[in-house]
Amino acid sequence: MGKQSTRVVILNQYYVPDVASTGHLLHELAVELAQLGFEVEVLTGRPSYGPPDTWQDCPLREEVDGVKVRRLKVARFDKNNLAGRAFNYLTFVVPMILTVLFTSRKDTVYLYTTNPPFLGAIGWFVSLFRRHHYVTLLHDAHPQLGVWVGTFKKGSLIERVWMALNRRKYKRTDEAIVLCSAAKKLVAETYPITPEHIHVIPNWADGEDLYPKKKEDSEIAREQGFIDDFVLLYSGNMGLYYDFETVLGAAKLLEHEPFKLVLVGGGGKKAHIEEHIRANNMTNVVLLPYQPFEKLNDSLNACDASLVTIAKGIEGISFPSKLYTSLAVGKAIVALSEEWSELREIVEGTTCGIWSALGDSQGLADKLRGLIHDKQKTAAMGSSARKVFEEGYTRQVCAAKYAEVLKLADPQFSAEETRERRSKLAEWLAGGAAVVTHHEHEQPSERAKESA
Repeated sequence: MGKQSTRVVILNQYYVPDVASTGHLLHELAVELAQLGFEVEVLTGRPSYGPPDTWQDCPLREEVDGVKVRRLKVARFDKNNLAGRAFNYLTFVVPMILTVLFTSRKDTVYLYTTNPPFLGAIGWFVSLFRRHHYVTLLHDAHPQLGVWVGTFKKGSLIERVWMALNRRKYKRTDEAIVLCSAAKKLVAETYPITPEHIHVIPNWADGEDLYPKKKEDSEIAREQGFIDDFVLLYSGNMGLYYDFETVLGAAKLLEHEPFKLVLVGGGGKKAHIEEHIRANNMTNVVLLPYQPFEKLNDSLNACDASLVTIAKGIEGISFPSKLYTSLAVGKAIVALSEEWSELREIVEGTTCGIWSALGDSQGLADKLRGLIHDKQKTAAMGSSARKVFEEGYTRQVCAAKYAEVLKLADPQFSAEETRERRSKLAEWLAGGAAVVTHHEHEQPSERAKESA
């Protein structure tokens, strides 16, 4: 008797048409899994992430792009208010627990995200009462992130309770997915799960919506007068997780060069950056607001190189998704991180850009001068960036890897089949050959062959 389609339920608080980025990523994943032959369902809440004018009306049950979607009626108080956010979580988590507890199927694999951060604890709780197969997807590591930003202290009651829930979650999870090697190390050293059950699969970008375009062809570059100067662009959240002091120091050192630093977006550090620019009378730094999605590709291409940065102590707790969009548009990457960083390994190992240490403004300025005065070298790095993207960071490549991890948790496969799949997947994730990606035949699908 042939194997049945792997049945997957993805659980996350947000899903399209909500504006949260995780909702869009999981939508793309769900659609790709459905196209790979999976039976996919999403359990989520009604739109509530952004401002009220973004809350589109949508049915509580629908099927879109081959994916069944069930939405829970959640409260939608201001998430910037701690009490409001807590009540929103409560009205989402309690119905979610009851829904999964009473509808969980033993032939189904449940994919728990970290949105809300403690969502995976539902998997542990349900597994106490029912046969429940689940995979944990770690986007941001909590409570480590809360300790890092100073929301609460290490050793506090909230941190200890959270850690206790995490230990139980990982003890019973079938598999875990993380975004980078540092996150794998963190999970393996902190929780009761062996490294072979932790799989590094990065996030991705849409290579059809985001694609290389010459700076001269960018409408924003022409409007802003970016054509004649070398432009280093950062686009996204200027938050606490990212280092801007180093690049601002380098920009000051390059004030007599044909160089502009362009920062697009908003976030917790934007006011500090604005004050730094005023205090240092910097004329080669440009701040622009977030660009609408329909202008995103044009905006990301309004430069010669793209800045990707991550603050000290944060890699493993989080990872900069900006890397994937920067690779997609084929711009040379300028990476700022700690010396041991995987971000550095990717950029230097694929010759798609340059790396500089956090705090070394002089070293960064020297390396940027090399790009400013060698347009051919910069362009070659950009070409390498798009190639790196197509080989490892498209949604098709990443979804094929997710498919294999989810099948490891599928109870219809025997222990021997699962061991074989695990071995092939480990080889693939380490850069080896393609593995099985079709649920009916013991051979790689055409998509997997193309993606590997």
